[in-house]
Amino acid sequence: MKLPKKKTSASNQEPPVVAPNAASKSEDSLCHQKQAKKGTSRRRILQWGAAAAAGVAFPHIWVPRPARAAGGGAGSIRHLIYIRLSGGFRFPCAFNADVAEQFNPFGLQSDGVPSGVDWGVSSLLSRSAFLDGEGRRDLGMKPVHQFADRITVMPAVDHEPLAGRADGNHETGLERYYTGYVNGEAGFFTRIFRGLKGRYAAAEEAGEVILPPFVMGGAAMARGFGEYAAYRPPVLNGATFERFSAQGEGVPSWATDLVGQADRRMRDRQHPALREQVDSYIRSRAATASYADIFDSDALKVDRASDELIDGISNTELRSLFGNGRTSANLRLALRLFQFGCPAVYLDQGGYDYHSGEENALPGAIESLNHQLSALFFALEKMQHPEGGSYWDHTLVVLGSEFSRTARGGRFNSARGSDHNGDNSTRWMSMPFFGGAVPGGRVVGASTSRDSLEAEGKVYSYRSVMNTLMEGLGCDESVFFPGDECVQELYGDS
Repeated sequence: MKLPKKKTSASNQEPPVVAPNAASKSEDSLCHQKQAKKGTSRRRILQWGAAAAAGVAFPHIWVPRPARAAGGGAGSIRHLIYIRLSGGFRFPCAFNADVAEQFNPFGLQSDGVPSGVDWGVSSLLSRSAFLDGEGRRDLGMKPVHQFADRITVMPAVDHEPLAGRADGNHETGLERYYTGYVNGEAGFFTRIFRGLKGRYAAAEEAGEVILPPFVMGGAAMARGFGEYAAYRPPVLNGATFERFSAQGEGVPSWATDLVGQADRRMRDRQHPALREQVDSYIRSRAATASYADIFDSDALKVDRASDELIDGISNTELRSLFGNGRTSANLRLALRLFQFGCPAVYLDQGGYDYHSGEENALPGAIESLNHQLSALFFALEKMQHPEGGSYWDHTLVVLGSEFSRTARGGRFNSARGSDHNGDNSTRWMSMPFFGGAVPGGRVVGASTSRDSLEAEGKVYSYRSVMNTLMEGLGCDESVFFPGDECVQELYGDS
């Protein structure tokens, strides 16, 4: 789907980003007004004007720093896995299942669900035939419903809580998911990259190279206009570095110096307002060279059989856990990119736009999702993080979509599928979260009434969720959406 690039109306335009000094004075724009800003160098490094290839020497180029305790909110996570359930996902059939049949025709799961789980666990989350392959059950992998007490759900996340109805349009709903607004000037992952520029500057001063966020899916997640143009993260088309090899090792120093001089002359001829983007281009070329060793490392060749233990697990083991296929490769690569300091990976999973045949197709499709979630749960706890503890302690996994789905008052529509329009069933996206920073088993934000799906409690926007995730990663507050508060209770705060 080709997304529009021109802003269509003033009402849909993103408000200007609040500058750091102004943001500190705005009641609506900050999650933690009392939190003191940390002094960091503003010198910008590793900025990419577009998707660029990158790397540094394997195996370890990221100097460990102490992580904040789980549940501490700001800076409590080092890595984010942000998954879009493609096409619009019928969320009550999985993560808000204690509702009427018209919203979840597949029913609740009771057997095997741990005690103390406040959100409705669907029977579809118990599907687990994948455990019978590759010795996964013997390894200790479990069906998703059995670790529901370690997943927290926000049952009523909305694009625009003050709007009169849902945005059930694929194009505009997806734009809001990617950028917060229709035709937003910056993708969510672009905001993350810009929000962490102080971390990249500190790494440069320490002689380290750390990888940027990566987008494995919709390019609009990496959109960047204006002040964000210099922070567009790389977009991968296919989760593989199997064919990557370092280039240019034989280039003489005089040739490198000549290119550098030409770049600097070109930059100095530009208007001052344009020089930041030119600097980004020059640095992206430098980053491509410095990243080459990372991208050529065996760790990122995730489809190659290897029994070498990296962070306590081999690529062969990861493939046995996750299986083969696009989503599997994306997730395995994400875990390896994290080793080199990458803060976040975005990917698409599945295709849930079942206007027909959902009754028979959705159970099998969710079983594929269950497989990847179960493997993530297992791998994150097994892998040893460079900063201490496991990857589970430092990583947050979040699932969303452009909207939920409706059968317009029935269990399914006339074609045994579901649709999307302006009603509550389309509107509320029941987003699950799991990882060491988020206490599990809880309902956060508004719940929904069983028979009408009316919201009961505070409804949060997607922008609030994005702000909360950026806060957890330690992003500078200047990149937050200024009109949307953070979801403080997500990290267990009162």
